[in-house]
Amino acid sequence: MINRIGNWMEDRIGWRAAWEGIFLRKIPKVNWLYTLGSASLFIAINQIVTGILLTLYYVPTPDHAYNTVQFITYELPAGWFIRGLHHYGASAMVILAVLHMLRVIYYGAYKYPREVTWTSGVLLLLVVLGFGFTGYLLPWDQRAFWATTVGTRIAGTAPLVGDFILRVIRGGPELSEVTLARFYGVHVWVLPAVLLLLVGVHMILVIRNGISAPPEAGE
Repeated sequence: MINRIGNWMEDRIGWRAAWEGIFLRKIPKVNWLYTLGSASLFIAINQIVTGILLTLYYVPTPDHAYNTVQFITYELPAGWFIRGLHHYGASAMVILAVLHMLRVIYYGAYKYPREVTWTSGVLLLLVVLGFGFTGYLLPWDQRAFWATTVGTRIAGTAPLVGDFILRVIRGGPELSEVTLARFYGVHVWVLPAVLLLLVGVHMILVIRNGISAPPEAGE
């Protein structure tokens, strides 16, 4: 039965070639540092799954944001666990992405023919940092409010366009319900869409160009 289904799918979409290209491809002998990319992908999946679960109860308004976070953490069954995975996963994702980039730089894996792979990775790191910045405000507590106040004010110090950037980020001159709604929308819609697109491009390029082996002595 399974073989019949597999053959039926093969005749129509040719899935076996894709399976072999992804899972049966040959890779050079590498070390544990080469698992940082896979670890980053695993944490990204964790963030997506836990983030979706959190949105089932979180309400992005100043009147309800803090209370819903407290409800998730202290009253919802296993809510503390889901929020903990998402909270600490955010920090882990930044750390792993930075370490992954440092490994690429150290081994020179950004050189030909992997320049586009490198560029997509840099953009992914910026998206990860964007997740951290926009997600920090969502609990709507004192620490999140004032940290975001400082962070957005730094963006507003840019010459000539600083005030414009500040107003775009905040949705006005000060942090308000518009800021919270804007950060929430970017966090759960804009950044995830960009993340999935870039991860897809990055993975295709990694599969197409392969990974670079650690340089040998004298190279």
